[in-house]
Amino acid sequence: MKKVGITGQAGFVGYHLYTTLSLDESIELIEFNRSFFKDTSKLDNFVKSCDAIIHLAAMNRHEDANVIYNTNIALVEKLISSCETQKATPHIIFSSSSQEVNDNLYGKSKKEGKEKFIAWADNNNAKFTSLTIPNIFGPFGKPNYNSVVATFCHKIAHGEKPTVINDSEVGLIYINELIAIFINIIKGSEKVDSISNNSNKLDIKPNHFKKVSEILALLKSYKTDYMENGIFPTLELPFEKALFNTFRCYVPQTHYPVKFTKHTDPRGSFVEIARTQTSGQFSFSTTVPGITRGNHFHTRKAERFAVISGKALIQLRKIGTNEVIDYYLDGNEPAYVDMPIWYTHNIKNIGDQELITLFWINEPYNPEDADTYFENV
Repeated sequence: MKKVGITGQAGFVGYHLYTTLSLDESIELIEFNRSFFKDTSKLDNFVKSCDAIIHLAAMNRHEDANVIYNTNIALVEKLISSCETQKATPHIIFSSSSQEVNDNLYGKSKKEGKEKFIAWADNNNAKFTSLTIPNIFGPFGKPNYNSVVATFCHKIAHGEKPTVINDSEVGLIYINELIAIFINIIKGSEKVDSISNNSNKLDIKPNHFKKVSEILALLKSYKTDYMENGIFPTLELPFEKALFNTFRCYVPQTHYPVKFTKHTDPRGSFVEIARTQTSGQFSFSTTVPGITRGNHFHTRKAERFAVISGKALIQLRKIGTNEVIDYYLDGNEPAYVDMPIWYTHNIKNIGDQELITLFWINEPYNPEDADTYFENV
């Protein structure tokens, strides 16, 4: 079992890397907290416990560029100092930036930080890999900070109007695609370029090239079709599925549960559960009083729970957090809740009669690639 630590594990990339690695039984995660950089003994214990360290901790925004530079260099130096003190030689994987070549202090901090790690690896016969990362997008990115996609998603989902300042083409990589590369680097299965006897680099290329206006148009269609009319878009193209799953994580909690339109005549009633522009699997369940179903999460699937008879409590919790979201649904007013990725979820019959629930998910169940991970809400 390989022991892996992540500096900056609470950040955007760190969260996704940590949660994805936690699903891998061949990896033991070594906990890290940013306070370790202020506590030499804790940092020493951290570095000597790791076979590999992914160094993501960094500052990239501050009103004083000198603070960015000094902070980032100090983090690198403290990590190297602990490794040398403890005679520890973990494989250090460094998150660099394409701004290395730019004339700014952030880029300079990344370039000089990489050079310090290369010297450490050569002097201590250790292994170092530098990754140059393009623009990233994905769920839980911070608006006005991580990417234009995060900013657009947040604004559109909350009824604001984003503007396009420069309608250029941007190269992007989805967070899941980036995490797969990190994991391959950790496991030694990714092809890299040599820098020196002990150091390597990989310039990661964007997987998707889109004009800013194209991204905005898609997100606006998700607001109209999905949020306002409950229609799932086509999810066949990798970029559009990734963008839609990203957008769904910015939908306000108060959006759910969404009540259906119920059509009633002398014959009875009719309710449309889901209208889609994509394939998928429909199913239903009956649940006796007091029983809970689910307690699992997905990393790529879109799923809808629709209660049409009985009373239910649907609960969601984002992986890695403690906040539980409760939704109460009653079949007298049929309604649905959609499950964002990386949220474990369940449904419980809280009534005294049988609960009938309809389910839609965007891909049929495949036991060889289920994308279903069990964890109690």
